[in-house]
Amino acid sequence: MCGITGIMAFNMVGRFNMINLANATKALERRGPDHQDIINTDFVGFGHRRLAVIDTSIEANQPMRDPMDNYWLIYNGEIYNHVALRESLKDRGVKFTTLSDTEVLLKLLIAEGEQCLSKLNGFFSFAFYDKRQHKLLLAIDRYGIKPLYYYTDEDKMIFSSEMKSLLQYGIYKELDLTALFTYLQLNYIPAPMTMLSGVKKLMPGELMTVQNNQVSVKKWYSLPSSFSAEFSGSYEKAQSDLKGLLEKSVQDRLMADVPLGTFLSGGLDSSIISMLAKRHKPDLHTFSIGFKDHQFFDETKYALAVAEKIGSEHTVFDLSKNDFYEQAEHILDYIDEPFADSSAIAYYILSSKTRQHSTVMLSGDGADELFGGYNKHVAFQRSFHKGPLDYLAMAGSPLFQWLPGSRHGRFTNSFRQMQRYASGLCLTPGERYWQWASFTNEKQALKLLTKEMREKLAMEEYKRVKSSYLEPVTGTPTLNGVLANDLQLVLPNDMLVKADRMSMANSLEVRVPFLDHSLVEYAMSLPDHFKIKGKYRKRVLYDAFREDLPPSLYNRPKKGFEVPLLQWLRSAMRTKIENELLEDNFIHDQGIFEVKKVRQLRESLFSSASGDIQARVWGMVVFQWWWRKWFV
Repeated sequence: MCGITGIMAFNMVGRFNMINLANATKALERRGPDHQDIINTDFVGFGHRRLAVIDTSIEANQPMRDPMDNYWLIYNGEIYNHVALRESLKDRGVKFTTLSDTEVLLKLLIAEGEQCLSKLNGFFSFAFYDKRQHKLLLAIDRYGIKPLYYYTDEDKMIFSSEMKSLLQYGIYKELDLTALFTYLQLNYIPAPMTMLSGVKKLMPGELMTVQNNQVSVKKWYSLPSSFSAEFSGSYEKAQSDLKGLLEKSVQDRLMADVPLGTFLSGGLDSSIISMLAKRHKPDLHTFSIGFKDHQFFDETKYALAVAEKIGSEHTVFDLSKNDFYEQAEHILDYIDEPFADSSAIAYYILSSKTRQHSTVMLSGDGADELFGGYNKHVAFQRSFHKGPLDYLAMAGSPLFQWLPGSRHGRFTNSFRQMQRYASGLCLTPGERYWQWASFTNEKQALKLLTKEMREKLAMEEYKRVKSSYLEPVTGTPTLNGVLANDLQLVLPNDMLVKADRMSMANSLEVRVPFLDHSLVEYAMSLPDHFKIKGKYRKRVLYDAFREDLPPSLYNRPKKGFEVPLLQWLRSAMRTKIENELLEDNFIHDQGIFEVKKVRQLRESLFSSASGDIQARVWGMVVFQWWWRKWFV
């Protein structure tokens, strides 16, 4: 696991930017504390920061070159089938000098070029330079687990694992209003957009080619084509197949030459991963966090029950509101593009504490998007087969808005869910999906912007971008269509961003067994009713491992990896919110948001705090911190 950056200059003006390569590489030091190096010719430069995981020898350091110096590679990720690929290449006469997966990828790209991508089982972003053809290839994995930002103008193409590194090249910073408007609704920015005009992100399964001063991007892997097959076997066969696929995926991801453990939250997904890992790693160490000041969010008792049953060495880190306050500035400083999933706070702290024990962790990310684990999935499945109560909810939707809805209590959270469900039923499937994925609707987001910003916002461009994100749910409505939408929108732009940025901020590698491509493609071939039946979610996954896990996991409500954000914002962050980040004069001088609307948002946080107010305020806090750091 590493950080990569580089530049291909198109002319002498672009070549001048080569002087920034060292600083751009250094900006990635937390992604790779073990080694740094750069190489360059007159018009191409590569920089690499290494977190040594497989073959920790200096011979496996990057950038890596072939003996003739005709090919260069910088790479971030892990190729789990690298041993088999190595043997295949050896049979063809290829020689190796290390045991690293990096060298396997380099030799495979030399032998087969971009055609080798379909052979890779793992997660990655890489840059490969063919010096003889003066040709650069950039690619990321099938599901966007590892990031790659890029910027192109008439003089150069630059790229990096993180925005903060890209900014070291001195590119012009201009706010992308379409991205901002989308962020105000979702609390994250979907690829290929970023918050800066001109800076883009490669999307899952994309390949970029740079040659003859021309840049082209295409798909080397596409989600829809992978899910075309339909499953014809029995429910029992599906359970058996999933157990086998997932166990193999976990076993593959235990490969490491450094300490390895698992995150164990107490939910089903991480419990399954931990249980399977323990079968193949007897000394497994598992980790979880608890909220000692907020029992509503604390799930450590479930994690402890799983750890006791599987026999892992388990460590619990108890957090208080003071822990949040102490770490908040570190988290906000590291976020170099606005990203406001509040559970990233807990992920960061868990990664920080876990890194003291392990370098590699396995997580349960991806299972909800594959098998239907969220409340919205149950709601969608029900909306496809409306009954009398659903039509009654649609009729009463305006009245439900008066109920006291909030995430921070059992009853108020139920009211909040009722409000969202009823209002969503009145929309088309695409608009329903967007509303249930958002914290702020379009009308509210527009009102936050000043008149000048609203006039600059290209609504037609926004509608086009939004429509592209909703393609899987605009046809015949099915649960698998909704899940496919999650796999291209929510998973790579929210869940995996959280995992990558917060873990790598602490030099920790996180692997995701549920996103082995064979498992994903199999899971998405299963019929909807294997996944959700009534209120029973992730049905086939639950039943497949029912005998292996404590019964208490099967008799509890879905919580997710949530944090007590409302209490934290009202206490630890209150001074910064009221006197700095959302203060009237700062908002006015900034010229982006309406002072009155932001004041109302701020005051609501400390009064009624209804609905998702804390998520909306946190989104503003994250943006303001980012703006102040990079624009003021």
